[in-house]
Amino acid sequence: MTARHFLLDTDLTSAEQAAVLDLADALKARRRAPDPADRALAGRSVALLFEKPSTRTRLSFDVGVAELGGHPVVIDAASTQLGRGETIEDTAAVLSRYVDAIVVRTFAQDRLERLAAAASVPVVNALSDHAHPCQALADLQTIRERRGHLTGLTLTYLGDGNNVAHSLLLAGALAGMRVHVASPPGYEPFEQVVRHANEIGAATGGEALVMHDALEAAAGADVLYTDVWASMGQEGESDSRSLVFQPYRLDEKVVEAARPDVLVMHCLPAHRELEISSAVIDGPHSVVFDQAENRLHAQKALLSTLFAEGAVSGGGASR
Repeated sequence: MTARHFLLDTDLTSAEQAAVLDLADALKARRRAPDPADRALAGRSVALLFEKPSTRTRLSFDVGVAELGGHPVVIDAASTQLGRGETIEDTAAVLSRYVDAIVVRTFAQDRLERLAAAASVPVVNALSDHAHPCQALADLQTIRERRGHLTGLTLTYLGDGNNVAHSLLLAGALAGMRVHVASPPGYEPFEQVVRHANEIGAATGGEALVMHDALEAAAGADVLYTDVWASMGQEGESDSRSLVFQPYRLDEKVVEAARPDVLVMHCLPAHRELEISSAVIDGPHSVVFDQAENRLHAQKALLSTLFAEGAVSGGGASR
């Protein structure tokens, strides 16, 4: 059997995505009194490989693997041979002999693809410059908890058309949502991602739309979402981006343009009073910290799904 990877949101079908969310809800509900069947990683080890700094991703995967009965092995890539020039393919081959899955937080998407191509165990994208699919799963779980469904809802994302925007477009389309992204000209999400989301939406009822006016995009939205204006690796652009993105700040005026029961989301860390006001992130519409918690449950459900019978080749211990 070949390993099954999760590198992009579209590595799950629409039905599989819904099943993962159902399992995430179940695992969350019985977290303090788990069923023996919830220990999908019993006797297994999972490498958590970090090429970028992390708080929520590291903690949620570390705790999640342990709660599933597995052994998390946290690896700072900079202190390994990978940081000294060992090829990604050699690293994948070696890790596949030691562990049963590899979770990676990295830079370019092609690094993940090369790792997955050379690995014989599942590889999970814990964040890349192109996509953040585990975050999107947690976001969908959070919205569904509050609204009871996803199909037909409008999620408006304000700001940089970055990895989070890409995953919201794809995951939202799979769930039958309308995802509207309002970005400054020149900072829009990749056109091919928008096109792919609309291709998916043709079958699910979803929609992907890029706009440039924040208030127009927010009008009638069920969910308002934002992220930092300068992602990791873009710190040198912070000042210039702050000027360009100021009209896309998620503040009280934007909230008033949306539905009265709108949900406010941010994937964290937040730069308060830049991309989002403190009044909004701490206000009655905010579900930001529910999102952060649900990273744990959604990722446990994802790992359990990848390790379902027949989904993996067996990991290092079986060789």
